[in-house]
Amino acid sequence: MGLESVGDLAINMILKKLEGEDVARVACASKRFRFSASDDTLWTNLCFHELALTQPIDHLGNPFPSFKECYQAWRGAFDMYPWPLVKRVKKCWDRIKTWLTNNFPEAEATLCKGATEADIQTLENLLKVELPLPTRILYRFHNGQEIVKANPETSTFGSSLGLIGGYSFYNHLVNVYLLPIRQIIQETEQIRRHLSFLRRSKFVLVAASSTFRRKLFFLNCSNGQLYVGTNKLHSEKDIIPCVPQDLISLHRELNIEEQQDAMLLWLEEHGRRLEHGFIKLCDKENGRSINLFPEEPPFCSTAVTNGVKVRASALIIPEFIDPQDENEKYLFAYSIRLSLEPQGCLINGMSFNSCQLHWRHWIIRANDDVVSDFNGEAVIGQYPLLHPGAEEFVYQSCTPLPLPSGSIEGSFTFVPGSLAYPKGDPFLATVAQFPLQLPDYIF
Repeated sequence: MGLESVGDLAINMILKKLEGEDVARVACASKRFRFSASDDTLWTNLCFHELALTQPIDHLGNPFPSFKECYQAWRGAFDMYPWPLVKRVKKCWDRIKTWLTNNFPEAEATLCKGATEADIQTLENLLKVELPLPTRILYRFHNGQEIVKANPETSTFGSSLGLIGGYSFYNHLVNVYLLPIRQIIQETEQIRRHLSFLRRSKFVLVAASSTFRRKLFFLNCSNGQLYVGTNKLHSEKDIIPCVPQDLISLHRELNIEEQQDAMLLWLEEHGRRLEHGFIKLCDKENGRSINLFPEEPPFCSTAVTNGVKVRASALIIPEFIDPQDENEKYLFAYSIRLSLEPQGCLINGMSFNSCQLHWRHWIIRANDDVVSDFNGEAVIGQYPLLHPGAEEFVYQSCTPLPLPSGSIEGSFTFVPGSLAYPKGDPFLATVAQFPLQLPDYIF
């Protein structure tokens, strides 16, 4: 190509346009090209654009003296995997870890270092499965979470640090974490003794909560789908897919670089939701945790009436779904957040610095049919008193539905001032309609 007559600066500019593999090939052509291809600024650029690295470290965080050696270490560590898939998995983990670093560092500290190929091979041999490539790479970066027991006298793990997060209503608390390989082996073997269908269909347990009524996520290593267990876990009819099936493409023989299984898609979607504020942290008595109740429309509704702001959203509770119950097959939990705007409660041109809830009215629909029209005092036995600038009053409740979709709307009756010392006539605060829906992604 006549490149020998081209100046060193031009050669360097050309090399910067190439992928790492092509730079390595060019380096084999001549001593001059080998010298140009050894320039560490070239590998600094490659490490940044391919792996988003700003310092020369490998996937386990180990430092290297140069970016060239760092890049070689990365390619060597993952030489058995399609490079585009490795870069995609790293981007997925980077998104989640960046959010954790900025918002929830105590949960990031529970992430284990990456598993070795030997660790993964041990799992496959003992459980007689073959993990999909994307899941293998996910575990090469981080081998689940190491959750320390909150109370050594019980089997309850630290319940607030799960990477996937959870919810609570009444006395039901859920917080889901990713299992490390040793725990996957141990718990999958234990569950398989009671549920033979998991063994026949190559399921492994990859994520779980630690509550009494556990929320369990199973990866089907044959088709790459991720499933969550329901109330009565007896057969494959009692598990629900967590990711749209049409997105999963294992391509074990063709287009291997385009593989994506449910675990990768699930974590990518989770990272997007965290990053965009669709779900957020909440503070509880047992610590901060990722709260899965949606915070953004269209799944979270907002209405402001006379200064009272009501935000509301719901989510499916798969561990309470009963596939055999035609009348109350699905259970949805909903979260209501009440607050008073800075200007206070505005009634007929007058402003009050407080108001107190007295009554509630719910209209619950399954599809378009009303299944409940309910009036009652208080909310979960409480009469919240709202003040401007105070924290939201938040409570959760639940409702069963015979169908996988519906909605809730209604109103709260508030009294200006307080119930003990009313300062005006009662008024209604609207609860804008919010959906009850079995989603495409279940967390």
